[in-house]
Amino acid sequence: MEKTYKLGVIGGGFMGRAILEGAWKNQFLSPSDVAIGEPSEDRAREFTRWGAFVCADNRYIAENCEYLLFAVKPQVFPQVAEELKGADLPVILTIMAGKTRAVISESLEGGVKVARAMPNLPCSVGAGTIGIDTSALTETERRFAYGLFSSTGKVIETEERLLNAVTGVSGSGPAYVYLFLQALTEAGQEQGLSAEQAKDMALQTMIGGAKLVESRPDQSLQDLIDAVSSKGGTTVAALESFARDDFKGAVSRAVDAAVRRAAELSK
Repeated sequence: MEKTYKLGVIGGGFMGRAILEGAWKNQFLSPSDVAIGEPSEDRAREFTRWGAFVCADNRYIAENCEYLLFAVKPQVFPQVAEELKGADLPVILTIMAGKTRAVISESLEGGVKVARAMPNLPCSVGAGTIGIDTSALTETERRFAYGLFSSTGKVIETEERLLNAVTGVSGSGPAYVYLFLQALTEAGQEQGLSAEQAKDMALQTMIGGAKLVESRPDQSLQDLIDAVSSKGGTTVAALESFARDDFKGAVSRAVDAAVRRAAELSK
């Protein structure tokens, strides 16, 4: 039976909205292609103004779309799964942390195709990183999933077993970047720069550094570090200080802590 909507979305919160705005802005979908299950009256009114169909009946949404995106918090999923039991379900796309394909399929009484994606906060400005496992999908279904998530950033295919690692590196990663930016800004202030000067310099340095990495894909990160470093110079003095403080080890331990927590949440 032909479905009314291309995409159904359960959960119109921050990340669900970011994905939809990206898909609409990049003309991957139009608002009329989308049906959203959203109980918040304020959010429902906003989505309706954009031209999407909105209702609080998740079962109706699920049974009338070709693809269904779960954009709810993991702790809300059991309630949603109960509403959908016995429904004629389409291909499932999920951005829920910790909920495996097996758990989702079992909760929905089996027989459904599930693709998992792990987006991050910069998706909201079209600069996200999205780790995705589409191994259960056909080529046509995979193209749709890629198109949807590519609207918000760079999609990187991975195995489901590595999605916790994705969480530790890119899912939680923006916070690490902001922490370093905060530390670099505060260090600049300690050296006499104003708060505005220090933040502007630290931010532009991070943006410029990232763009240089992106523009030179064949050059290693160590090569770029060496390009800034002169024997006996200022950069080497700073790098030696980082080494004494085990900077790389601290980053590795932080990522490991995030990955272990992601594994705990999936149980």
